[in-house]
Amino acid sequence: MMDLNKEQLRNTLLLLLGSLIWGTAFVAQSVGSDYVGPYTFLAARSWLAVAFLGALVLLLGSRRPKGTPLWYAPKTLLKAGVCCGSVLFLASVAQQMGIGNTDSTAKAGFLTALYVVMVPLFGVFVGRRPGARLWGCVAVAVAGLYLLCLAGRDSLSLTGGEWQLLLCAFLFTLQIMAVNRFSPLVDGVQMSFMQFLAVAVISTVCAVLFEPWDPAALRGAAVSIAYCGIMSSGVAYTLQIVGQKNLEPTIASLAMCMESVFSALAGWLILGQTLSAAELAGCALMFGAIVAAQLPDRAKAKS
Repeated sequence: MMDLNKEQLRNTLLLLLGSLIWGTAFVAQSVGSDYVGPYTFLAARSWLAVAFLGALVLLLGSRRPKGTPLWYAPKTLLKAGVCCGSVLFLASVAQQMGIGNTDSTAKAGFLTALYVVMVPLFGVFVGRRPGARLWGCVAVAVAGLYLLCLAGRDSLSLTGGEWQLLLCAFLFTLQIMAVNRFSPLVDGVQMSFMQFLAVAVISTVCAVLFEPWDPAALRGAAVSIAYCGIMSSGVAYTLQIVGQKNLEPTIASLAMCMESVFSALAGWLILGQTLSAAELAGCALMFGAIVAAQLPDRAKAKS
């Protein structure tokens, strides 16, 4: 049996690898947005994710004892897939639109990561009261947002892409809460499959209705779509499922927060994007708020 410390180290590294994939996927999404619309991009990557996760469901199912049903709690699974997938579709479309209308993958990564602060705030609606530390994190995140998006501008208004990314963070907050509601009731991989199946169906319908069919553009975006569909939606999500097993939740959250840092580094290394000193300071403040929001409350830990 694997030593507990070695298992935690291995799982933390798996989550960091998943965060690296998610962070670099911002570059792929940015490149893909130059070729196809958000609905087409999302539909293509989601069908790839469905194929990958479907194969994983069958593989895991083949290892179960004979006579065991392939699908666990199918009625609840269908409900979870529709609910979580619908919100994930809206969040993903807002993110893809925002990335296409924003000049930096770093901004996209850090604005999206604000869901980590929003999730505990939304806990108010289910009877959880945020403490003073969390409100402090929100204040620091707002200050970072100002430096990242508004410092040095004549106008204090956010751009359309930045509003879309903030909407994305809000929608991802709802999606995370929905996943938290259903995940204890169903199999994680199967839920991921059903969620992406819902996203694929909805985004395909929207692509057919609202965007032109351009095979040449799809070929131009093929590498970006393949990376986001297989690596980001398929592999990284599987790494998350495996990595979070028997791992301290705070460590898991901090590891996944690194997605925002990797998005900035990927934009710098791959796309040659640069950030001003004020924007770098904004990133640092927002990342600090994200990390602090995940730290355990000492008062609660002692009780």
